[in-house]
Amino acid sequence: MEVKRGRFLFKGGKIYRQKIGRFESGDVLVEDGQIVKVGEVRADGFDGEVVDVSGCFLVPGFMDLHTHLREPGREDEETVQSGAEAALAGGFTAVCCMPNTEPPIDNRGMVEFVLKQAQGALVDVFPIGAVTKGRQGKELAEMADMLDAGAVAFSDDGSPIANTEILRYALEYSRMFNVPIIDHCEDPYLSKGKSMNEGRVSTRLGLYGTPPVAEALLVARDLMMAEFTGGRVHIAHVSTRQSVELIREAKARGVRVTAEACPHHFTLTDEAVVSFDPNLRVNPPLRSPEDVAAVIEGLKDGTIDIIATDHAPHSIEEKDVEFDAAAPGMIGLETAVGLALDRLVHSGNLALEQLVEKLAIRPREILNLPVPSIEEGQKANFTVLDPNREWTVNKEMFRSRSRNTPFHGWRLKGKAVGVFNKGCWVRIEEEGEGK
Repeated sequence: MEVKRGRFLFKGGKIYRQKIGRFESGDVLVEDGQIVKVGEVRADGFDGEVVDVSGCFLVPGFMDLHTHLREPGREDEETVQSGAEAALAGGFTAVCCMPNTEPPIDNRGMVEFVLKQAQGALVDVFPIGAVTKGRQGKELAEMADMLDAGAVAFSDDGSPIANTEILRYALEYSRMFNVPIIDHCEDPYLSKGKSMNEGRVSTRLGLYGTPPVAEALLVARDLMMAEFTGGRVHIAHVSTRQSVELIREAKARGVRVTAEACPHHFTLTDEAVVSFDPNLRVNPPLRSPEDVAAVIEGLKDGTIDIIATDHAPHSIEEKDVEFDAAAPGMIGLETAVGLALDRLVHSGNLALEQLVEKLAIRPREILNLPVPSIEEGQKANFTVLDPNREWTVNKEMFRSRSRNTPFHGWRLKGKAVGVFNKGCWVRIEEEGEGK
């Protein structure tokens, strides 16, 4: 990646105009990190760098609401800095890091630690605090103190909030601050010791499977509790048809719920597990084709608000084992945009404007964060997309410290080719990258 500061003229692209919700052709002039001019700008006599973005789309900087950065505790897998670099390489200008670290992000000091580690990164890092102390599910953490320190939401992700009384208190307390409780909806009794989706494929492979109802049960409970308390709940990594239907119905009733889907849950089905690739072991597991179709439909009609990566780095020792012994999770920051463009936009399931909504606008709205706009007088915070760029996923070129991806070698159409944030223009070009 090439990082530059100075004066830049982005020439010949299409610009996402938030006020009208569509793209318009034009140029963008940036000086000292500020957008000075949007429209037609002559390059004659310009003493800065002219960046040819013909055929590209300039969109508000993408944000991942669900990232695991592993620091503190597992710096061999990822750090705040390496995760920020991976995000940048994937086209993101902001990430939210989950609190299931060692020790967990469950107090002011831990929030401040993450923010300190993020200093100097070209990606904005927003910590998500734990709902309960130690993520033990027994006692609420000091939520207000963490918000004051810079946390933006709360989750015990990696584990569901199993205690319904704790969930109630969390929703009621967080309601005072208008921030969401992000829940990992997976019944621990139905999923314990299981490594894939329960169904025809698991029976054929002889693997113990988690039934889809394990997710739907907790989704239904969370929706009822959000309705009862008036709090905001955000359903992480939705993967089943029934969950999508429950969320759709709850939204129609006015329940304060938002939801996310991950690229692997709209790209892969449980049929992929026949390869026994341990990188395909994730929680929640890859589901049936019917579930995948329902997730895509939920993204199309707005039932599912955003796309999030659930970037989950793991060491070789944790992944280079038998499938059912592997740690669950895959990395996703450097493949998410390409997969979304290839499998959602080029397939006709989402318009590019919808993708911008799900990767840039709604994530920030859910967390009450300012949404960047490509307008005169605003700080430059944008991602440059080339929807027709063909490339091959090469995990050896990743900026992440981990390599646990099932997408190595995949040929994709569509890529983030640059980002502008914190006064810097970053061209995402790697030597040896497939073209």
